[in-house]
Amino acid sequence: MGVEAVIFDWGGTLTPWHDLELADMWRAICEAHLPPDDLDKVIAALVEAELELWRRGTEEHRSATFAELFAMAGVEPTDAFLDTHFEVWTPHTHTDPAVPELFAALRERGIKIGVLSNTIWPRDWHERVFVRDDVLHLLDGAVYSCEIPWTKPHAEAFRAAMDAVGATDPASCVFVGDRPYDDIHGAKGAGLRAVQIWHQTTHAFTRPGLTPPDALIHDLGELLPHVERWHAA
Repeated sequence: MGVEAVIFDWGGTLTPWHDLELADMWRAICEAHLPPDDLDKVIAALVEAELELWRRGTEEHRSATFAELFAMAGVEPTDAFLDTHFEVWTPHTHTDPAVPELFAALRERGIKIGVLSNTIWPRDWHERVFVRDDVLHLLDGAVYSCEIPWTKPHAEAFRAAMDAVGATDPASCVFVGDRPYDDIHGAKGAGLRAVQIWHQTTHAFTRPGLTPPDALIHDLGELLPHVERWHAA
């Protein structure tokens, strides 16, 4: 049937992986808005809450939202606090330079383009990133786990992403991601082809018994030949 759609993970895939300390990021956000005496306590609460929500997503495949994070940490964020959050993360959200050309090439071949991200960030934050980097208009659909009950690797998350781009047959869809369990094992379990991007910390997310990818690449510039081969089949 060829390839009907290519669906991408976001962090570590469409935006290059950055090694960051969660506590350092929260400190940079909080120190602009909180008294010094409150910083360590609030940062610890935010880190604990965020790690628990990511644990829940990984082990129970249940999604989470910003509202849950702040409620668990006992923090009531102001608009200014949220603006700072977005700004602090901005250097780590830039879209891979290969993406515009890749997306254009896929669209020229009649292939739909989607995004499926495990994220607590709201949709409008992701769309701000894509608008800034001039790629939002190239997407046919996107699913952010904060808007659905599940996270990858749950099969329903992949089905939601297929629905978002109007794809009907998982065998005609390709998922591209960097995490061996959430992205590759999950996509294969849902019936999609899967391409894994290997970066410097991918090995930290491996575990025994995972389904291998259909292709392994080291950057997005290597993706198109694999898609073209399957598309022509």
